Amino acid sequence: MEDDWYKSVAVIDDFVDVTDQSRFVGLPDDWHVGVSDIVNSTEEIAKGRYKAVNLAGAATISAVSNALNGDLRLFIFGGDGARFAVPERHRQKTSEALSRVATWAKEELQLDLRVAIVSIEAIRKAGVDVRVAFWKASSHVQYASFMGGGLEWAEEQLKNGSLRLAPAVAGDAPDLTGLSCQWGPVEARVTILSLIVKPAQGVSQARFAAVASLVIDILEGSEHLNPVPPDGPRVRWPGDVLDLQSRVAGRGKSRPLRLIRVYLSAAFAWTVFRLGLRVGGFRPARYRREIAENSDYRKFDDSLMMTIDCSPDVIEKARDLLDKEVAKGVVRYGMHTQDKALITCVAPSVQASGHMHFIDGAEGGYAEAAKQLAKTRTSN
Repeated sequence: MEDDWYKSVAVIDDFVDVTDQSRFVGLPDDWHVGVSDIVNSTEEIAKGRYKAVNLAGAATISAVSNALNGDLRLFIFGGDGARFAVPERHRQKTSEALSRVATWAKEELQLDLRVAIVSIEAIRKAGVDVRVAFWKASSHVQYASFMGGGLEWAEEQLKNGSLRLAPAVAGDAPDLTGLSCQWGPVEARVTILSLIVKPAQGVSQARFAAVASLVIDILEGSEHLNPVPPDGPRVRWPGDVLDLQSRVAGRGKSRPLRLIRVYLSAAFAWTVFRLGLRVGGFRPARYRREIAENSDYRKFDDSLMMTIDCSPDVIEKARDLLDKEVAKGVVRYGMHTQDKALITCVAPSVQASGHMHFIDGAEGGYAEAAKQLAKTRTSN
């Protein structure tokens, strides 16, 4: 029955169609939504810890997916957190994974990652809903898109303290197999724009969708769009993130042993990618191309979210349109420009082509855009 339901979820090929309400289907009544968010993430980013913030956000997806033996199909990365949906049969394991990843974030990254899970029944009682579709990023990967206001409501409950799971006991680590932050920042070819557009309070989904589709049309006129070049990210020695990576690897081992393991693994990977060596069925050039193809640089999650490479004139066209719609009381938005983008990866197997790569701006990204969004809400 569950597989039959997944088959009923539309797979969208043209990104502008993520604004089409008719393509989305409601979650079954007995499902649950999970959310995570880092407390005071903007302060951590100001300290230069955005890579750690992104890693903690992606760790939510990695921990839950591994706890479910890879059976996590509906999820979305938000920079400093994540949102996802699971059926009732996965609720207990999901809750345990969330508690463990919260403990790990505190112990290893010194970040307060708040986590929660809530039923679709409770969400619908609050007067909102969760409807889903898949966005086909490539022939190998599809990401969930969400509509209906339910995930937004769940995150608000998390932030105001109405929902929150207790962390696991100290040392009860999650399985973060496949989680990686070893690709270096991607240099902008023009300008990296991180953009969040949300409906203003009381605005219908149809009216918001009409504006969002116009914004997409403007931005997709950019020459590059995807921050990751078609041939993949540049191969660099990841020395500045190896300590961070060691906090993911080698559960139960001492820090020195973890660092040694990570350094050896990084040296092997750097050699393979730098020299383009084929190892068994692994082809590094193909893998790098797939990083670009599989990247989640655009998404829809009760809002339009994009981290893209585009020109200043395209950005100004989008800003002019959005400012007019803000004045009409239709949308709220935040945007932030920077010179680089970050890649955080979940790749349980490098042999398979379904590895996933989460994109955010390297100098504030979605978190800075969210600050502008908050100012828009205040001014309204």
